Amino acid sequence: MFRNAVWLFVFSFVLPVTYGQQADLTYYLPEGYTYSPEVPTPSSILGFQVGEWHASHDQVVGYFRQLAESSDRVTLVEYGRTYEMRPLVMLIVTSPSNLQRIEEIKAKRNALRHEPAAADTEGTPLVMYMGHSVHGNEASGVQASLVSAYHFAAAQEIAADLEDMVLLIDPALNPDGVNRFATWVNVHKGYHSTGDRNNRELNEVWPGGRTNHYWFDLNRDWLPVQHPESRGRITQIQDWKPNVVLDFHEMGTDNTFFFQPSIPSRNHPLTPQKNFDLTAEFAKYHAENLDKIGSLYYSQESFDDFYYGKGSTYPDVQGAVGILFEQASSRGHLQENQYGSISFPFTIRNQVRAALSSFEAAKEMRVELNQYMRDFYLEQQAEANSDTIKAYIFGTRDDYARSYHLADLISHHDIKLYSLKEDVVLNGVPFDAEKSYIVPLNQPQYRLIKSMFETRTTFQDSLFYDVSAWNLPMAFNLDYMALNSRILNLADVVEAPKRISRNPGLVIGSSGAYAYAFSWTDYYAPKALYFLLDKGYQLRVAHEPFQSSLGLTFERGSILVAKGNSGVSDQVFFQDLQEASRNSSITIHSLASGYTSGINLGSPSISLLKKPSIALLVDKGVSSSEAGEIWHLFDQRMDVPITLLPTDRFAGADLSKYTVIILPSGSYGAWGSTGTNKLKAWVQNGGTLIARGGALNWLAQQELAPFSFVSSEQQDSSSVRKNYADLTNERGARVTGGAIFKALLDTTHPLGYGYTDEEIHVFRSGNQFLKLATNPYANPLVYADTPLASGYIHPSNLEQMKNTGVIQVAALGSGRIIGFVDNPNFRAFWFGTNKLFLNAVFFGQTIDANSAR
Repeated sequence: MFRNAVWLFVFSFVLPVTYGQQADLTYYLPEGYTYSPEVPTPSSILGFQVGEWHASHDQVVGYFRQLAESSDRVTLVEYGRTYEMRPLVMLIVTSPSNLQRIEEIKAKRNALRHEPAAADTEGTPLVMYMGHSVHGNEASGVQASLVSAYHFAAAQEIAADLEDMVLLIDPALNPDGVNRFATWVNVHKGYHSTGDRNNRELNEVWPGGRTNHYWFDLNRDWLPVQHPESRGRITQIQDWKPNVVLDFHEMGTDNTFFFQPSIPSRNHPLTPQKNFDLTAEFAKYHAENLDKIGSLYYSQESFDDFYYGKGSTYPDVQGAVGILFEQASSRGHLQENQYGSISFPFTIRNQVRAALSSFEAAKEMRVELNQYMRDFYLEQQAEANSDTIKAYIFGTRDDYARSYHLADLISHHDIKLYSLKEDVVLNGVPFDAEKSYIVPLNQPQYRLIKSMFETRTTFQDSLFYDVSAWNLPMAFNLDYMALNSRILNLADVVEAPKRISRNPGLVIGSSGAYAYAFSWTDYYAPKALYFLLDKGYQLRVAHEPFQSSLGLTFERGSILVAKGNSGVSDQVFFQDLQEASRNSSITIHSLASGYTSGINLGSPSISLLKKPSIALLVDKGVSSSEAGEIWHLFDQRMDVPITLLPTDRFAGADLSKYTVIILPSGSYGAWGSTGTNKLKAWVQNGGTLIARGGALNWLAQQELAPFSFVSSEQQDSSSVRKNYADLTNERGARVTGGAIFKALLDTTHPLGYGYTDEEIHVFRSGNQFLKLATNPYANPLVYADTPLASGYIHPSNLEQMKNTGVIQVAALGSGRIIGFVDNPNFRAFWFGTNKLFLNAVFFGQTIDANSAR
């Protein structure tokens, strides 16, 4: 679209600010503005010029606090804390008079969504949200926020404009990652640099600064809201309902500067065409401003707007315009690139100019953007009224916690839902009171709700920047159903509060009972199990069902609890049971006798459990995101401590202290034969080894496990010549970026304990296809005959998936090796398959060797 402008200014891109030169504010800001002397410049607070060093997060927050104290058009909001307890802050910039009527402005903006027919589009201030550096090592964003915040707080020429605008400036969406990266580059910064790509400054150590404390990519968490950074941010977004959301990123060093629109064919079908058109109008302002400083740029050739869990796409389904900016990264203070070199100040300047061009566009388009938001929600009213589906119901009979967590997720997005107060059966599917929720479609967030519950297997384009499906009930392994009548009028329901609290569990019975038992179907049952094991109590797992004297049925996987050799009193034991149930939201039942029906409580079909001691391999060669998902699951959800064992310490580590070792997807070839033999001996001595993805290939290569794979090589002999221009798209179409598949689970297998239905949904990315083991008992989870549930997969890959496994178990000596093809802990919101992984940890030791040889 702008190619003539792109190639006009090559020389100016090649030679930006020379390394060693200090770029002051005149480099970053356009001419024609005067600034209030009452407002401090960034350098007056930091002690150095922006771009000279990487300002740490605390320094950025310190400057923002100074702006709030010195400017009457600025106030600072702290909206949360990160895992590392750094403050999450947002600067509100508007006119002094608007600062006095914030709640009135929010009410006007709320009307655009909830009362669109009566909304005042002319008199309502526009809101523009500016989110920087959700990826902590994409540092030009957070540094640019210092300059743009100064400009908007101090530029006298924009005072009148701010009467009609409110700017929300979030300097760092990922403070922990920002600080990790700033520390790295500053520690390794020299006062004289060549920009050599081999320089240590430009090569972060694992896991890098991109992710948050648990190594999650927070730019995929806008919809799942599983982390405090996201939950706090989305609360602010839903409170203010901005018209424009700016999302500042970086990309490869040899690139230029990208701004949306993205590739038109890769927008989500629920996003209106008008959204694309408005984004294209903004693009004209970006082009004009970047032309003035001679920067190279492009648009509409990269990225997509399909997954609503990203920062630039989440607004698109809510009557707003999300705009992604991608700046070629210096990844330090200076780096060689194909144009010569790229300096840190240069990258910051482009981001600043994009912020200013967005301000100009938003100012000119204020009424149109308000009208668009109003019309967007008016159209949704009409669509909801004509939709034959009137509501969705979801829930489960056997696990309150998963239903709660999905309801909590949904409620964060300004969506009303109702809790079922009585049991109902719909089309033969039971939905239990307190464990089921109803989401009506006749509400403003109609399209967002549809995206959460839809299944889609046909697409305009076959390339995706991220996942192609995210059906939330499938992710949570919940029953759900579309309702074509208003069940709200037929069943007893109550509106759920905006912030749902998890119910505590309870112990039924009294102290001094013969034994106690709880079901394994509850999501947090593993949390209770570990808590009680850690207290020194005797815990066992039942491999066959039994019934208590009161007629209660306990299915396979149920846990029996006794004092064992703990030496505590009945009262102390009972108090610990109460604490376990309360913190885990489970019900623990007392048992009056060991003479139960089915099997008795002394049966050999009940296995004694040992407290697991877990080592998770991390560092070089390991997928940091996958390791982080596992760490988060145990540390945040289950309160289970684990050792993060660096791969380069494996050879010297005493493995005898661990009962479970986890190999996330990765490459472990650096261990050589010494490390391989050490791991083999540990498994043979009774260890449980859990591996995922690429780790399965390594285990097979080392002949530690008999895993075998279907070849993924694609040979197309239909043509001896193809158009070169089609290469990227054709190869990309064979990538499985993320889709949902049906799989069949053996619920009698220890890895299937806690599941009541054979069919579950798994998330898959990648084209690893595991052949079934010759021992049929070693394949506890396999793909269904017609596996695709939602999302995109190339037909050839779908064909290869047939008759392959998702999980396979192998025996080696006294130990077990459990291989997962698909990631059961995906992005922390795939609650439905977490238990498969937890079962491997807690029950792997109990799997019969005959089923795995």
